[in-house]
Amino acid sequence: MINELSEQFGVFDCCRVLGVRRSSFYAWRKRQGRKDPVREDLRSTMASLFKASRSSAGSRTLVRELRRAGHKAGRYKVRMLMKEAGLQCKQRRPHRYRSSGTEALIASNQLKRNFNVSTVNQVWCGDVTYIQVGKRWLYLAAVIDLYARRVVGWAFSMIADARLACEALRMAAESRGRPAGVMFHSDQGCQYTSHKFRAALEEYGLEQSMSHRGQCW
Repeated sequence: MINELSEQFGVFDCCRVLGVRRSSFYAWRKRQGRKDPVREDLRSTMASLFKASRSSAGSRTLVRELRRAGHKAGRYKVRMLMKEAGLQCKQRRPHRYRSSGTEALIASNQLKRNFNVSTVNQVWCGDVTYIQVGKRWLYLAAVIDLYARRVVGWAFSMIADARLACEALRMAAESRGRPAGVMFHSDQGCQYTSHKFRAALEEYGLEQSMSHRGQCW
């Protein structure tokens, strides 16, 4: 009885209520010398899910994923199986955004949220974000043609500096045949307010536009 009830209420509480020593119960279970195939299948599935999460899934997440996989298991049972299997949740530390420099050449908002452009190479939009590759973080700068809704230039780097934004801009300009008079719109990120990026825009004959502070577009 304790063996069945312990899955839901725990060995300690079951033994206390029924007046059985835990040492006696564990000795009995050890003597059984047989494995529960359902329990072993659950443990195997849980271990696979835990590995797929790169050791970041806790008991709450594993319960949800196990139920999606067709297994009935509560948090107590999952915690117990995690302990038996030596699975310890490792939460990732929050990523710290790295940049270099805080220059501030702010351009006026020429776009004014007018996203209905009429042709390609009329407005390009730029943005910088970060993605995790393995155990490392990489920064991605992208240039999107607002009319075509497609990426026309991009670049990766370990540091989110002006050079990263310039490389993405250079790829966009060269791949599109250096079109003149294109409006380049972005937020007020330090990459886009730098002297280096302003010089790159002037080199390719592009007009700079920036959203107001605190607004993405």
